[in-house]
Amino acid sequence: MDLVLLWVFLPLVTVAWGQYGDYYYGPYNYGDNDEWVNVYRQGFNFQCPHGQVIVAVRSVFSKKEGSDRLWNYACMPAAQSLGEPTECWWEEINRAGTEWYQTCSNNGLVAGFQSQYFPSVLDREWQFYCCRYSRRCPYSCWLTTEHPGHYGEDMDMMMYTYDYYIRGATTTFSAVDRDRQWKFIVCRMTEYDCPFQNV
Repeated sequence: MDLVLLWVFLPLVTVAWGQYGDYYYGPYNYGDNDEWVNVYRQGFNFQCPHGQVIVAVRSVFSKKEGSDRLWNYACMPAAQSLGEPTECWWEEINRAGTEWYQTCSNNGLVAGFQSQYFPSVLDREWQFYCCRYSRRCPYSCWLTTEHPGHYGEDMDMMMYTYDYYIRGATTTFSAVDRDRQWKFIVCRMTEYDCPFQNV
């Protein structure tokens, strides 16, 4: 009886794996030897290689280092259906010590981060590096849970599903803990040109 069930279900599992097996991003390569892109209390500029987007964010917090964080990012190529980026740009600066919400304008996807530390506020200002892919438009957008789960904790946010892209973030800032929690704005992108754009 067990062999009959195996004989019936094995082809179904094989087909399902073939259809959906590529939709898990797997472990991320955060760059050479998993090094951080910054040192404490210093600015940094990180951009994915051309045609790639941010798919993972990792960070550790240190109260004794000015309530600052070390950061690292992982990139992966955007889906071939999106084609090559048609333009890339830096978004407006999000000021230190404030809460903010920002998506890439012009239907862009996040392909980098730039940040500067301010010791007077014990916080950072942030800027997104965004890239637009032809005239593709976002849909099925949602917010991730808070990263980190609590102020002062380590952070490790990964995109586990293929064809979902980071389009921006909303953050809260704790004046007591001098730390920030992030919710990333994640969307799918159309595989066809669409007539509208966000601003």
